[in-house]
Amino acid sequence: MCRKKLLSILAGSLLLFTGYLPPAFACTGIQLTAEDGSVVYGRSMEWGTFDLHSRVSIVPRGYTFNGMTPEGRNGLKWTGKYGVVGIDMLEKDLIADGMNEQGLTAGLFYHPGFAEYMTYEKDLAENTITAVDIVTYILTNFATVEEVKEGLQDLRVVPVEEEALGIPVMAHWMVSESSGKSIVIEYINGKLAIFDNPLGVITNAPTYDWHMTNLRNYVNLSSTALPAKELEELDFSPLGGGSGMIGLPGDYTPPSRFIRAVAWSQSARSLDNSEEAVYELFRILDNFNVPLGAAEGSDSDHTNLEGMRSSTIWTTAWDLTEKTLYYHTQHNRRVRRVELSRIDFSEKEIRRIKLDEKNEQDIKDITPAWK
Repeated sequence: MCRKKLLSILAGSLLLFTGYLPPAFACTGIQLTAEDGSVVYGRSMEWGTFDLHSRVSIVPRGYTFNGMTPEGRNGLKWTGKYGVVGIDMLEKDLIADGMNEQGLTAGLFYHPGFAEYMTYEKDLAENTITAVDIVTYILTNFATVEEVKEGLQDLRVVPVEEEALGIPVMAHWMVSESSGKSIVIEYINGKLAIFDNPLGVITNAPTYDWHMTNLRNYVNLSSTALPAKELEELDFSPLGGGSGMIGLPGDYTPPSRFIRAVAWSQSARSLDNSEEAVYELFRILDNFNVPLGAAEGSDSDHTNLEGMRSSTIWTTAWDLTEKTLYYHTQHNRRVRRVELSRIDFSEKEIRRIKLDEKNEQDIKDITPAWK
């Protein structure tokens, strides 16, 4: 085999392994627990190919849904038990991230090269949905992680092409409840796989169990500074703070982001309550912001990027204890809030709210007045 062809094959294998198959999500999700038992989950939404035009979506109880199949909306039909607040995509009722009134959260994360769903069978359509239906299905039907585990066992999930992408959405999901229990849901080789998620972290490809094994390569990482050493009667000490994190990977790939997410969430300061946990979660997730054109979508048609400022389109923090959504966006880093306890989920229709009233940063002028 010629050297040029071999290098091409190796490069292609590396792209598949790292999950870097543009256009792609590069989302990172983490979970924090405060000293008082409060649980906060949040994530960044990276998409550097075009604006997802996401909105806050308020889904009432009793709303009727039809799952998508390759033939259309002829899949599983269900009526939601719980009201939901979510962030949608593509100006459609496709929830990427959300929480229901029971304090259960679910988020969709890109999983290229590894997600493989069931084969569509027409005579089983009435028990079939597709990837973009999963978050809505979970949040409108279940109150706990255990209910989710049981409720997905007989559900068929099949690939359906998303018009905006030209391919099916390849995804896996993180689900958390207010007790702090969390799972990751994947479809591998056409079969459902559910992993307990004790560290409360998710990124993208490869599979979740691979990421957990890869963590063993970084057991040396610590928030404690390395001790000084003496070599040949010379004293050597670290040049500054952070020496315990030497070796922490800093690139945009999913394996590297997984390691950083674990390192920073596990070394977070002591948090008294959910308010402090929300603050800390945003601080940690700011480390995963992807500049426009720096990684995801950097080889895309730049005419689709008009009006975008970042590949990190929005970032959420869900307080599972107080049942509140907090978020900021690529245009405005002011944190906004939606309290589920103040929402009337008995309404008949889905209500949608723009993430930003204006696509501009909210800046307060504190220049003092002079006489």
